[in-house]
Amino acid sequence: MSDLRERARELDAADELAAVRADFVLDGPEDLVYLDGNSLGALPVNVPGAVEDVVRRQWGELRIRSWTESGWWTAPERIGDRVAPLLGAAPGQVVVGDSTSVNVFKALVGAVRLAPEGRDEILVDAATFPTDGYIAGSAARMTGCTVRPVDPGAVPDALGPRTAAVLLNQVDYRSGRLHDLPTLTAAVRAAGAVSVWDLCHSAGALSVGLDEHGVDLAVGCTYKFLNGGPGAPAYLYVRAEHQARFDSPLPGWNSHAEPFGMRAAYEPADGAVRGRVGTPDILSMLALEAALDVWSRPDVSVAAVRAKSLALTDFFLECVAGYVPGDRVEVVTPAAHAERGSQVALRCADAGAVMGRLIAAGVVGDFRAPDVLRFGFTPLYLGFAEVERAARVLARELSRTD
Repeated sequence: MSDLRERARELDAADELAAVRADFVLDGPEDLVYLDGNSLGALPVNVPGAVEDVVRRQWGELRIRSWTESGWWTAPERIGDRVAPLLGAAPGQVVVGDSTSVNVFKALVGAVRLAPEGRDEILVDAATFPTDGYIAGSAARMTGCTVRPVDPGAVPDALGPRTAAVLLNQVDYRSGRLHDLPTLTAAVRAAGAVSVWDLCHSAGALSVGLDEHGVDLAVGCTYKFLNGGPGAPAYLYVRAEHQARFDSPLPGWNSHAEPFGMRAAYEPADGAVRGRVGTPDILSMLALEAALDVWSRPDVSVAAVRAKSLALTDFFLECVAGYVPGDRVEVVTPAAHAERGSQVALRCADAGAVMGRLIAAGVVGDFRAPDVLRFGFTPLYLGFAEVERAARVLARELSRTD
C-alpha cells in the first residue's frame, strides 16, 4: 500500500497537466474523489463569470441587440469551430445545438438519404446507449428501413448491398471499450454505406480523427469530458463533401438560406449550418463556449490528455489489483490501450449497493445495471493520489459484510 501511495506522489509530481486542475471548481471534502466526469464534467472556474456577463450585460443591458453585437446568432457555428479540433475536424463542419438525441436523429435520417438508392437497412451497435437504439428504430420507420443490431467487431461481415447507414459508438458507455473507428469507418465506406459515430464518451478524452479517417457524420454531447455543464448543447458533424446533399429531417428557420425571409418554401443554408433547427439555447451555449477555453492553454492538447488518461487508468487498474481481492470484482474494460477509453468498468454482484457506499465515503463514480461499477477519468483535473485513494476505499467497501 505504501509503495502505491509513493508511486502516486511521483506520478503527480511529474504530471504535465497538474496545473490545469486550478481551472476547475472542485469544492467539497478534501478527500473527495470525483470519478464521474464521464457523466458530468466539473465546473470550469471561468464559466460563472461568463454566464453572469451573458445574463446581466448581454441579456440585461443589450437585450435584442446581443443577437448581432454579442454574436448570439453565429454561436452554433463559432462554437462548433472550437469543438472541431478536438474531433480532428477542419472548420466549417461542426454545428453546436440541440441534444445528442436530436442530433442522432438528424444524422441517421440524413445518412439514409445520403446512401445510394435501394438500400434499406441500418446497422446499429448492439450495445449502444438505449436512446440511440430507440431513435434508430424511429428513423428506420420514417425512411422505410429495417434496423439490425450488430456487435461493432462484426460490422465488416454484416455489411452488404442493402446497408444504408451504420450507427456506432467510439467508446462503449458501459464497459469503456474503445472501438476501432478507422478500420470500421473504412469498411463502411468500402461497402458504399454511410457512417454515423456517437462520440459522447470519447470527445475530449482521446483522439477521434474524423477528417483523417473519412467519417461521414458524427454526433456527441459536451457535458462529459468537454465540461459544458448539465444539459449543455450537443454537436453535429457533417463531412464537407456531404454538406451540399445533407437533407436534415428537421428543417427549421435557423437552417434556412434566408432565415429572416420568412418564406413558405424551405431552402437549406450552405454548409454545416443546415444542421441547425430552431433558436439556439444561448445561456447554455455560451457557458459551453467559456468551458472550452481550457483547450486554448499551451499545455493542453488532445495528445497530452490521452496520454494522461491511459496513465490514470493503468494506475487505477494496478491499484485495484493490489488492493481488491481477486475474486471480488471482474475488470470489464480492456487492458490494451488501443481498446480502452477513459473509464474503467468493474463487475460485481452487489454493484448498486457498493457504489452507494463509495459515494457516501467520498468516491463518486456511478452504477450501471445490473452489476457494473463505472469510474470515469478526466485528465484535466484528476490526479494520481486521488486514483490511489479511490482504489483503497473501493477495497475497504468491498470487504464490508454488513
